[in-house]
Amino acid sequence: MLSLTLASLMDEVHAHSGAVYLLAPDQPVLEMAVTAGLPRAFAAPWERIGLSAPLPVSEAVRERRLVWVGGEEEMAHRYPRIAMVLPYPFSLAALPIATETRAYGAVYVTWPGAHPPELSDGEREHLTAACDRLAVRLERAAEQSLPLPPEPDLSAAPLLGQLSGTLGSVEAVRMVSRLPYGLCSLDLHGRVGFANAAAADLLGVPADRLVGSQLWASVPWLNDPVHEDRYRAALLSQHATSFVALRPPHQWLSFRLHPSTTGLSVRISRAGAVRGPNRPAPPPGDAPARLVDISQVLSLAGALTEAAGVQDVVQLVADEIAPAVGSQGLVMLGARAGRLLVLGHRGYRDPPVVERFDGMPLSEPTPGSQVLRTGVPAFFESREELERLYPVLIVNPSTFASWAYLPLIASGRPVGTCVLAYAEPHRFATEERAVLICLAGLIAQALDRALLFDAKQRLAHGLQEALLPHTLPSVPGLESAARYLPATRGMEVGGDFYDLVGTGGAAAAVIGDVQGHNVTAAGLMGQVRTAVRAYTTVGQAPEEVMRSTNRLLLDLGADLFASCLYLRLDPVRGRAVMSRAGHPPPLLRRPDGRVRVLDLAGGPLLGIDGGAVYPATEVGLSPGSLLVLYTDGLVESPGTDFEEALAALGRRLTELGDLPLDELADALVRPRAAAEHRLDDIA
Repeated sequence: MLSLTLASLMDEVHAHSGAVYLLAPDQPVLEMAVTAGLPRAFAAPWERIGLSAPLPVSEAVRERRLVWVGGEEEMAHRYPRIAMVLPYPFSLAALPIATETRAYGAVYVTWPGAHPPELSDGEREHLTAACDRLAVRLERAAEQSLPLPPEPDLSAAPLLGQLSGTLGSVEAVRMVSRLPYGLCSLDLHGRVGFANAAAADLLGVPADRLVGSQLWASVPWLNDPVHEDRYRAALLSQHATSFVALRPPHQWLSFRLHPSTTGLSVRISRAGAVRGPNRPAPPPGDAPARLVDISQVLSLAGALTEAAGVQDVVQLVADEIAPAVGSQGLVMLGARAGRLLVLGHRGYRDPPVVERFDGMPLSEPTPGSQVLRTGVPAFFESREELERLYPVLIVNPSTFASWAYLPLIASGRPVGTCVLAYAEPHRFATEERAVLICLAGLIAQALDRALLFDAKQRLAHGLQEALLPHTLPSVPGLESAARYLPATRGMEVGGDFYDLVGTGGAAAAVIGDVQGHNVTAAGLMGQVRTAVRAYTTVGQAPEEVMRSTNRLLLDLGADLFASCLYLRLDPVRGRAVMSRAGHPPPLLRRPDGRVRVLDLAGGPLLGIDGGAVYPATEVGLSPGSLLVLYTDGLVESPGTDFEEALAALGRRLTELGDLPLDELADALVRPRAAAEHRLDDIA
């Protein structure tokens, strides 16, 4: 079902590669089910993708929409992790496989760089219709509890010698054999389907050894990431590429790769002397299998740079690094106050097996603490080997059979231990140990940053919680409710603030937004809020409160500015006097349900001009009136017009009707609270 759907879809839109992903049944992860057009190895870094990953297929599922990337430059700007691994000219479309009630996965297809920068209407219709049909079929299968059997990839192409027609004729072979340069044909996986005598002579390998095997397996000195990059570039971009390679001991050869959707035609000729660094050629013999492809290393490095907190690092290692090295279980360990700290784990069916080590003194004889203390890795190829050296682990044994304990060393000091567990007995060859230790170095740098990030975040949140009011005072004749949501980027802490101050039967309300989303912004926010409260207490009028606060910001020299809205409320008289400094205008809902934006006179942002004035405006408030004060995070978002967003907020306020005030406040922020990414604070 999946393979046929993908093949049909690619044929309809003339795409040259693609893949289908399905959501894992028990976790928010997309798993590659079938590929077509290119070898699966091209997408190896993305065989398993977290639903929150900044990648086109996960974005398509999260947002239930088609994601289009029109070329190499756009890919580098929007999805640098992909561009880092595949820096070639191609276009990509990703779509969700989803019904109205459930998402099942995603599809992506690619085109060579010659595709126009935009999808045509016909292509969009074909793509959307095919994904909708597949979603319905998957829904029916789920309703009937029908399992989806594994399906083969569709990337294999027939060997050249098996093709009928003139290319397979005796005369064609004779013609090619007379050419003075080498010619060979490769399928999409790099297997040689044909090689003329000149190619065999130039490569120094008999033709019968070349045909049927991957070129770099028969010719070890071609097993080089630089040459692999040209092979990938040709197939993905469908543009001819070339490179030169040194055939030991001193013969330089030129390779010209001509791609099609079925494979590559390669022309080989002698090249002149090449200046530059002369890397030693690999020893003769079969090319070693790589534990982790160079493209995977690039992708993993890029992914780890995006990890913010410790749990982000744990999730990335579990989703991308552990599967890449064949591991089925993961434990990340740290230390605090001389005790072992379990930072996270995945793959263990019985969590207490891991969690019993949390809080254990580092002096206890366990491999995790030993590796963390010494910085020396430990590899255990069998359970017997592990239990012989560490009898304490015999209690509550896990279901795994082999383990790699890798020290996580950053800036010359151990910051943790990464434990990779294998379900079957596993022999750790020398090359594999070296690769795992190198990967541990990448993980260590990410974990070190994440530990610092989490510590700063705890500090910032503590500061912010201390600076914002925990409750609002009770004022006769007045009901109030407040909500605050931090931004989800940076340190998830910012400068939005609010307060309500009782003033002997009346009240003063303030809301504002200090520039920035960091500890500095939060600290300045606290100073501004305290100053406003002090100026209110001494009886300053709204315009005076704003002028005094403006001068304070300039005197502090923080080089930050703030927007602010301040109002003095008199519930008995039904009046409010307001003053505004570059802040979004409040909304007023009358008792009859009509909503209008209050057009208040105002001055510039606080902290810019020491001579600025902030005129006050008086507004009448009938009993039952509702005032909504907010910061720009509630209405602003990329690509949204502010006036339209403000009008939409007014309509929302009308639709919600006479809900209790707390429920109304929850309803107003709910759409933003549910968003995975908030670029700004909301109050």
